[in-house]
Amino acid sequence: MKNFTFTSESVGAGHPDKVADLIADSILDACIAKDPHSRVACETLVKDDYVILAGEITTTAKPDYETIVRKTIRDIGYVDARDDDVFHADSVKILNFLGTQSPDIAQGVDAIAAAGKSSAEQGAGDQGIMFGYATDETPELMPAPIMFAHKILFELDKIRHDKANPASAWLRPDCKSQVTVLYDNGVPAKIDNVVLSTQHTEPTTRETICTFCENLIRTTLPSHLFAPDTKFFINPTGKFVTGGPHGDAGVTGRKIIVDTYGGMGRHGGGAFSGKDPSKVDRAATYMCRWVAKNIVAAGFAKKVEIQISYAIGEPEPTSIFVNTAGTNTVDDDKIVAAVKKVFSFKPATIIRQLDLLRPIYVQTTNYGHFTKAYLPWEQTNKVDALRAAIA
Repeated sequence: MKNFTFTSESVGAGHPDKVADLIADSILDACIAKDPHSRVACETLVKDDYVILAGEITTTAKPDYETIVRKTIRDIGYVDARDDDVFHADSVKILNFLGTQSPDIAQGVDAIAAAGKSSAEQGAGDQGIMFGYATDETPELMPAPIMFAHKILFELDKIRHDKANPASAWLRPDCKSQVTVLYDNGVPAKIDNVVLSTQHTEPTTRETICTFCENLIRTTLPSHLFAPDTKFFINPTGKFVTGGPHGDAGVTGRKIIVDTYGGMGRHGGGAFSGKDPSKVDRAATYMCRWVAKNIVAAGFAKKVEIQISYAIGEPEPTSIFVNTAGTNTVDDDKIVAAVKKVFSFKPATIIRQLDLLRPIYVQTTNYGHFTKAYLPWEQTNKVDALRAAIA
């Protein structure tokens, strides 16, 4: 199908699920900063004035969980002194149910010989499937709908933190966006509609909010894609004062489509935030994005999707699949052969290739894990190697 509309959504840093994700990734970074080989699987639940931590962490680091939680919430912006703002960095109650990693899992993952393992190499932290995707329809090699949805909220967040901007006085942390793009012959041709909901202070008029938000959208997204009949839905309920964890519970890992490709590329099901890079849910998905992006950057296809799979404890993937959806300029079998020649999908090698044993994960939490040029899996530094492997 070449003529269609496609919609993707994004959520801001103050959305309850993203509050939970950022707390989990902040704890992960604190552990890895002191002990790069920390094993972290941190889950977070936020609701009203409670933050609940659960999961498994094995580390020589001694993170101050309370300080990390409160600083994270403060950085997001939940510091309003209003009596009805029950979720506040200084007053939330923190319940800690973190334990240590199961030794049964650890022996499968660690680079040791163990019963049932085919080798003593570091194995995958779990079974599972991971996908990577890239398309040439935006400079970031991301699908346009999700990229546009992220950009709106990224700019909104910048304004909220800029005290010199008058809008910062009434903007509050929770927000969501949604962008529908009309495709003509498979190419983004028009922004059909945009939905933007932003939390605000009580006295702010609807006219102020709508005027500000529509102007923000128009100045953020490509002007040539707007049409006279492009529709804007700004705070459609009419009022959005109660938000964040006061308005809705937030849980780690509930925004995996927002985190990836907005539904344009498939998802294996595993969440990212709060997981150290021994977990292939995270590291191998980053790897697949790196490979997919380099394939498109090399000119082998206009878009590509990659799937790999693992068995727990095993170092080699159990399958590798590449799909170019008929946009390829090189035979798919040749692309697969080149990928296998240039890249290694062993967990230990992924960690080394992408330099993942560093406290970089807070940088990934908001506005997509695959949209920031400075992250290692966003580099197109294997284009020459792939071209050489094809030749």
